[in-house]
Amino acid sequence: MNSMELQIKVSQAVHVLNHDTQSCNRVAANQWLVHFQQTHAAWDVATSILVSDQLHHHQVAADYEVEFFAAQILKRKIQNEGYNLHVGAKDALLNALIVAAKRFTSGPPQLLTQICLAISTLVLHAVEHGKPIENLFYSLQNLQSQDNGNSAVLEMLTVLPEIIEDEHSDSRVTPARRFEYWEELLAHTPKVLEFLMQQTGEGFGNHDQPNDRSRKILRCLLSWVRAGCFSEIPPGSLPAHPLFNFVFSSLQVASSFDLAVEVLVELVSRHEGLPQVLLCQIGFLKEGLLHPALKSGDEKVIGGLACLMSEIGQAAPFLIVDANTEALALADAVLSCVAFPSEDWEIADSTLQFWCSISRYILALESAESRKKLEECFLPIFSALVDALLSRVQVDDTTYNDNGKTIELPNGLEQIRMNLVELLVDVCQLLGSALFIQKIFLGDWIPSSMQIHWKEIEAKLFMLNAVAEVVLKEGHRFDISILMQLVVILSCKAPADLRGFMCLVYKSLADVIGSYAKWISACQTDTRPLILFFGAGIPQPFCSSACALAFRKFCEEAAAMMHEPSNLEILIWIGEGLAERKLPLEDEDEVIGAITLIFFSVPDKMLMNNMFARLLSPTFDTVGKLIDDDHGHSLRSNPSSYIELINLAGRGLHRIGTIFSYGASHISASRGPDESILALLEVFWPMLEKLFLSKHIESVSLATASCRALTLAIQASGQNFGPLLPKVLASMSTNFLSFQNHECYMRTASVIVEEFGSKEEYGQLFISTFERFTSSAAVMALTSSYICDQEPDLVEAYTNFASAYARNCPKEVLAASGSLFEVSLQKAGICCTALHRGAALSAMSYMNCFLEVGLAFLVESDDSTSERPVQDMVIRVISLSGEGFISNLVYALLGVSAMSRVHKSTTILQQLAVMCSLSERTKWKAVLCWEILHRWLCSALQMLPPEYLKPGEIESLVPNWIKALAAAASDYLESRQCGGGMNNHGHLQGKGGRLLKRLLREFADNHRIPNLT
Repeated sequence: MNSMELQIKVSQAVHVLNHDTQSCNRVAANQWLVHFQQTHAAWDVATSILVSDQLHHHQVAADYEVEFFAAQILKRKIQNEGYNLHVGAKDALLNALIVAAKRFTSGPPQLLTQICLAISTLVLHAVEHGKPIENLFYSLQNLQSQDNGNSAVLEMLTVLPEIIEDEHSDSRVTPARRFEYWEELLAHTPKVLEFLMQQTGEGFGNHDQPNDRSRKILRCLLSWVRAGCFSEIPPGSLPAHPLFNFVFSSLQVASSFDLAVEVLVELVSRHEGLPQVLLCQIGFLKEGLLHPALKSGDEKVIGGLACLMSEIGQAAPFLIVDANTEALALADAVLSCVAFPSEDWEIADSTLQFWCSISRYILALESAESRKKLEECFLPIFSALVDALLSRVQVDDTTYNDNGKTIELPNGLEQIRMNLVELLVDVCQLLGSALFIQKIFLGDWIPSSMQIHWKEIEAKLFMLNAVAEVVLKEGHRFDISILMQLVVILSCKAPADLRGFMCLVYKSLADVIGSYAKWISACQTDTRPLILFFGAGIPQPFCSSACALAFRKFCEEAAAMMHEPSNLEILIWIGEGLAERKLPLEDEDEVIGAITLIFFSVPDKMLMNNMFARLLSPTFDTVGKLIDDDHGHSLRSNPSSYIELINLAGRGLHRIGTIFSYGASHISASRGPDESILALLEVFWPMLEKLFLSKHIESVSLATASCRALTLAIQASGQNFGPLLPKVLASMSTNFLSFQNHECYMRTASVIVEEFGSKEEYGQLFISTFERFTSSAAVMALTSSYICDQEPDLVEAYTNFASAYARNCPKEVLAASGSLFEVSLQKAGICCTALHRGAALSAMSYMNCFLEVGLAFLVESDDSTSERPVQDMVIRVISLSGEGFISNLVYALLGVSAMSRVHKSTTILQQLAVMCSLSERTKWKAVLCWEILHRWLCSALQMLPPEYLKPGEIESLVPNWIKALAAAASDYLESRQCGGGMNNHGHLQGKGGRLLKRLLREFADNHRIPNLT
């Protein structure tokens, strides 16, 4: 198929793609065009479509769509394949594209832009030319001399800086090369500015309207301003520059206003002297442009001026705080933009950084006298700003009238509220909390004869919550009774009335109560209305989180005030309702935590135990149903009901765990576990023991909830849990062997070892538990990095247990666990090569932990004991595992790039080096010394596939590593001799450690492979 036939085929395919009514035809056309773009013929065909009229001669409509497609093809191919073109082809293509630009100089504009983008991208590939941009400008001069060529030149000058600046336009252009292009481009600034000045007084041709011409000039100027074209012009002469005057005058033309604002904003942010120049023009900006726009409601002009004036204040806040006539006029103008009742919140949002810049500048002044003077000067402005913001953060009518079950704030309102919090804090500090609160509470919140203005109240609640930290710090109290009136009104509403916007009011009030809980509890003797308020709000999806958090905060402050029987009954009602409400677990934790705090503060222990029994009765009943179902068949006959029962039991056990957690934090360490904790434990463990023996525990969610509750019960009970340890650990290991995808049993066992590991009487119990975990099929199956990647949770749970075992058990237990350490460290070595970051780092942490514990024993004084079984065990384990350690660590450094792996690998190797140093003059030298370490390193590198190492590289790597290891070991030992003790072992702190880390990082960077599996 010749070029002309291909052009016709492309034209037909584009027409089918864009206009055919049959989807199958459009798909086929798209597939053909995608394939065509990848062919070499696409270069010539696309170029021919753009530069010639041959399609017209064959009675084929070469319309804009076909030509635009051809321009896109060339741009993509240049970007992806331009480097493969030889010099002659690049020059020919550049000339052809310039001809195409001349051809379409009168439009369509999008087509001309695509052609210019292709030209700019091609320039980036013209590495053969010493100065490709110089050559391009020469071509543009020729184009400019032709009829109607200015429009194409202007578009070319517009896109060229953007392409050179865009690092994503071609990732193969190095930063250094791009910088050279940038310098070469800016060298042509005088010519470009002269060209633009000519265009402001001339036309491009009869086809251009004046307004279009101005926009094109402004677009081009904006591109060059961003490139830094005015950087060499003295700031003092910039206001008199013809192009600056052109931009400023363009503000008065509706069609070019937005682009003129963009140019001025860029200039203000880049040139120090310009804010002062524009500040002197505030009279014209305010009276000539802003006031008419405010009167007519022209949001485009108001938004543009708000953006420009805000930029002036942000660029030079010191000019505004001078508080001269122009500065105050500017602040007043920005304030009027904030107060403008726009349909959205974008205008007000765009000014927030202006106010933040001014307020922070004032607050940062070191002179108290100067600061006070400015605060007094700006007090009326910031006071008015609070009023304006109060109006602007109110919801719109659509949201206010929304009566749905829930509510979503408009994106604009949500955004401005999020951005506003920081400013409100600054303003509150400037005005003082007393004046700020006065403005918030100004007016009658709850009029007796009129309808409540809920929109305004909700906005005030939002602002009151935003400044809570400042108000509480300054200690200026406000009238809590207003909030309590709202509490009563809202809590008395029927659930059907808590819909739509009223949910938002409820949430905002809950936020305020939570933030000011300390003050509210101090002056509120009757807590019943608040408890009812929380109880009514918690079931509502939109405000449940806010109410749950506020409930917990209030109960922390007012626990002693809530012991009335009626209050306790309400708490029971709230707790019993959780099973039906199915809140997110984090919200449920807040609610149960709040109730637990109150119950634990009840002085009557019998009443307290009774309250807990009632609170947990539904959970015990649900779990009891599972336990009573001996063989697990009758409940499973109805799958949906069974799943529901499992979920209820899991949530109930989660609540029990939360009670233990809050109980532990509520009781001081000196008092020990509360008798209520122990009473709860007496009921909880027998139930849980039976549940662990049931068939239903095969559910992952139920097992996880059970282990979480048990873990928290252990931590809350302290040493009182000791008598139950044999049964509990037997249950953990037995259940793990039965359900080896439930790593939660290992995690609970880890907590037990951390709590009781130092007790010698439990040593044999811990050894047998470690044996059962290690010999399990799941752990023994960890024989490759691929398997470790499939079971990251198991790897983390097992290595964390092993770390807890090594760190907490007494030396006698550790000495008897040598074979277990050998196997577990072998598995850890394999796991440290996993791609899964968490699994690999957990394995490395265990290796690091074992070595650290071992070193602590090795550096003990020789006369500490005549027999050193634990030291012998450590050396024996390392002598058997060390070669695997190093081999796996080296392999791990070839995996996914992560500095944490390099760091941990360095630490482990340093620890091994220290052990070698300590063994050199002892009986252990035969099994562990520098010569053996040298052999291990050589072996590890030789085991790598040969393509990963250069010839002779091993011979250069190993001596450097050995030298760095010796220095790192010396660092460690010197640190201990200088009093580093157990808390500072000199890891990587000295020159040797840093050298070793650098060598390993370089090895990892130079030998990385993409995928180890």
